[in-house]
Amino acid sequence: MIRKDVASLRVPPNLADHDAERRTFTWAAARAHLDGLPGGGLNIAHEAVHRHAHGPLADHVAFRFLGGEAPRDVTYSELSSLSNRFACVLRGLGIGRGDRLFVLTGRIPELYTAVLGGLTNGTVVSPLFAAFGPEPIATRLTLGSAAVLVTTTSQYRRKIARIRADVPTLRHVLVVDDDGSGPIPGTLELGPVMAEASDDVALAATGPEEMALLHFTSGTTGRPKGAIHVHEAAVTHWSTGRFALDLHPDDVFWCTADPGWVTGTSYGIIAPLLHGVTSIVDAGDFDARRWYGVLAEHRVSVWYTAPTAIRMLMKAGPELAHAHSYPALRFIASVGEPLNPSAVWWGAEVLGLPIHDNYWQTETGGIMIANTPALDIKPGSMGKPLPGVEAAIVRRDANGEVRIVDAPDEEGILALRRGWPSMMRGYLDDEERYRACFAGDWYLTGDLATRDADGWFWFVGRADDVIKSAGHLIGPFEVESALMEHPAVAEAGVIGKPDELVGEVVKAFVLLREGFTPGEALRLEILAHARRRLGAAVAPKEVEFVDTLPRTRSGKIMRRLLKARELGLAEGDTSTLESGG
Repeated sequence: MIRKDVASLRVPPNLADHDAERRTFTWAAARAHLDGLPGGGLNIAHEAVHRHAHGPLADHVAFRFLGGEAPRDVTYSELSSLSNRFACVLRGLGIGRGDRLFVLTGRIPELYTAVLGGLTNGTVVSPLFAAFGPEPIATRLTLGSAAVLVTTTSQYRRKIARIRADVPTLRHVLVVDDDGSGPIPGTLELGPVMAEASDDVALAATGPEEMALLHFTSGTTGRPKGAIHVHEAAVTHWSTGRFALDLHPDDVFWCTADPGWVTGTSYGIIAPLLHGVTSIVDAGDFDARRWYGVLAEHRVSVWYTAPTAIRMLMKAGPELAHAHSYPALRFIASVGEPLNPSAVWWGAEVLGLPIHDNYWQTETGGIMIANTPALDIKPGSMGKPLPGVEAAIVRRDANGEVRIVDAPDEEGILALRRGWPSMMRGYLDDEERYRACFAGDWYLTGDLATRDADGWFWFVGRADDVIKSAGHLIGPFEVESALMEHPAVAEAGVIGKPDELVGEVVKAFVLLREGFTPGEALRLEILAHARRRLGAAVAPKEVEFVDTLPRTRSGKIMRRLLKARELGLAEGDTSTLESGG
């Protein structure tokens, strides 16, 4: 365990006494920190941008965009004006409340303007990941009944041109000229229409339960699911920004996630703006040397990133990290998939700060369980439920009824009691699928977990990832973490492989660190290491060396895809697969 001393933290934490705050916390009290609108309304864009633009934070930097020749700072006042102009553009095109706006660009200023301008207009916004190919883009535009798309000229020519006719609801395409290729027939150039638009626009008086955001998440098979989120979600974004990320007014915050994923919207756009802090937006792909430079040069104080990125930094070696100093950095958090214990300790040893894992899903809209600044860390644990969140481990009995597991360390489905503001309000056009996620007041996450005697929660695996071998239920994350403790292993993906005798045997796919060469001697050494750490019943029976592991662009290892490829099965929905994976 990594012990914490509140007095030694660089700034007093927002959540100093976890248990006391949970006893007194209410969502109504959290909502009181936001302005709201007359008559009980709520609009995310007003809370995130416009209220600050007319107050003491008007000239404070909201976003610092990196990737051009020089950083570009955009203040809250400027962001408000740009958002209003974009809302004016939408209204001029006849796009109103409830219409669907999709955004397909890299991390450029126009993406953030479009998201916030769409919300200002009362339009439903769905950011898409720019690396998607034409087919997954067409699928999401069609499922979401897209009325308007914001993209770039390069994206349009390579992808949209060939699928536009397949999306009959798409009325308008606004393009940012990012390659100097000039006008495209049938589209509008965003720059000129923004220049002509007024920034004197009335905010849409949206209700708290009015649809605001549409986030698509891949199913194991079949079409993507469109998770519906409402303007009331801002209350969760504010609360979790305060408690899980410990945002303070003078912070410089860097969320490395792309807004095409829910993390990049909830915590790359909304939460930091709600708290009036400055956010770093880096347009480039991962590069270890450049990332360390960003942390140092821009004096990042709170950093929210993904386990995949952390493992890649670990692979790059400590010398690169030590080439810089990070006097402003005080808190590091991670999300996307469970964080291996070795990565938590690596942060403490190399960066001087442990990395704080947290847990949530696209469906929850915000962080549910977290290792917070003042809370002791049990490396490998997702932490404790945040104030306002009630979590439990549940199982179904023989009659299909859900019961809470009271005994510590008993494995079951992680469940969350209804009531937090950012809970999805449905799957788009799929009420049956939505209802299947609930048992009474409990949302069933589909993740297997345990809760220890001290109240910390531990991830075991997706219910459909868990390996059943000779009567044992084996969580792949535990095996992967043990494998990563071997000095040769950079990453590992673990599946269950059918076996006539024991049901399934554990097979590991291993990506080696630089300087190690695959071979029989190393394979046997890694197998022996795993047996020592895990025991013969749990350790892998097979190890296969690979050059890459299939991951989603948000960083999750796609174990189901490893299994499908191993067994020659259909791969299902691979639209979120990282290219080259």
